[in-house]
Amino acid sequence: MYDFEDIFDEIKKNKKKIVLITLIIFGIITIFSSFSTIRSGEVGLKIRFGKITNTSLNEGFNFKIPYFEKIEKVNIKVQKVELITESSSKDLQTITTQLAVNYNVKKENATTLYKNVGKNYEETILMPAIQESIKSVMSNFTAEETITKRNQVSDLCLEEIQNKVAKYGINIDDFNIIDLDFSEEYSKAIEEKQVAEQKVLTAKQQLEKSKIESEKKIVEAEAEAKANELKKKTLTNEIIMKEFIEKWNGELPKVTGGNSYFDINSLFK
Repeated sequence: MYDFEDIFDEIKKNKKKIVLITLIIFGIITIFSSFSTIRSGEVGLKIRFGKITNTSLNEGFNFKIPYFEKIEKVNIKVQKVELITESSSKDLQTITTQLAVNYNVKKENATTLYKNVGKNYEETILMPAIQESIKSVMSNFTAEETITKRNQVSDLCLEEIQNKVAKYGINIDDFNIIDLDFSEEYSKAIEEKQVAEQKVLTAKQQLEKSKIESEKKIVEAEAEAKANELKKKTLTNEIIMKEFIEKWNGELPKVTGGNSYFDINSLFK
């Protein structure tokens, strides 16, 4: 085991080396702390003791005084936020809405946004604005209308959100309703209504089919009756005789009954 006195003696002998190594390490850390990289799609803000001193940092490496200054980066690229929120419709039905919002921070407003809100603007400003806007818009439509007028609902939600966040320099690029979910009771009622409507439609189709078939039979019957009437008017003895001769096989049938005798030859006299 080492004796403590030996250890202290060793440290005293190598004191200069230890100090030198410490200074080298400190220097390396200081050098790396003197630069920060601003990537494409970011805005850099130089801050000294909590105060923004420079808002025009360019993309690439930027110098800062180590330990006294820092560079905060604000993302100005299009970002996406997804959330699920509950609201009530005009007819007091509970609607669970799953949605997605694409947004971006305007470059010229990044400094003001950071000053007034900070880096957590999504949780502080955007999310509450989205939830409040959804509730406001949904209350103007019945539950059924949120389905049948889905595009109109989406457009109104986007407009409502934009109006709330525009003053902070946030731009809403797109708004999408991914899914609408209703209470179990209402979903069952919708299903029953659809079944009933389908039955009514089927009954109407069958009635229409029966009506067409009946009209067809009437037309056919009238046509047949007119044909028979016309045939009856044009049927003469000569036509009957002609049809008989065309179908005759050459034999002269005779009919006898009791004391009477009928000769078919008498027809040709």
